[in-house]
Amino acid sequence: MIEVIGIRRPCGFMLELEISDGTVGVRDFGSILQKSGPMVEPLKDPTYFAQVFIEEGALTWPNGYDWDPIALHDEMKRPAYCSRRTPSSIRRPAFSIPIRTIMFAAVARR
Repeated sequence: MIEVIGIRRPCGFMLELEISDGTVGVRDFGSILQKSGPMVEPLKDPTYFAQVFIEEGALTWPNGYDWDPIALHDEMKRPAYCSRRTPSSIRRPAFSIPIRTIMFAAVARR
C-alpha cells in the first residue's frame, strides 16, 4: 500500500514528501491557486496550506480536503520530482509535521 509517511514544508506551496516505498521528493502545489471551489479556496492561504497533516496515508487539510497518495507517488516517479533513497537513509527528524491517525483526527473534531 502506497502512503505518505512524512512531510516537510520548505516554503510557500512546496512540500517535501516521503512515501512508504522510500521515494522522497519535492512537489510544488502552487497549481492549487488556479483551482476553485469551496474545498480548495482555504488552501490558497499559505497559513492554512501549512496546516497540512497526514491522515490514513494521505495529505489532508483541516477542512477535509485530501490528496491521493497513489497519484502523488506516480508523479514523483518522474526524475524531475524526486530522488529515491532507501528508507534507512532518510533522516526522520527532517520531517517536522506530525502524522495523525484517523482515531486522533476523529477525537479532535468532536
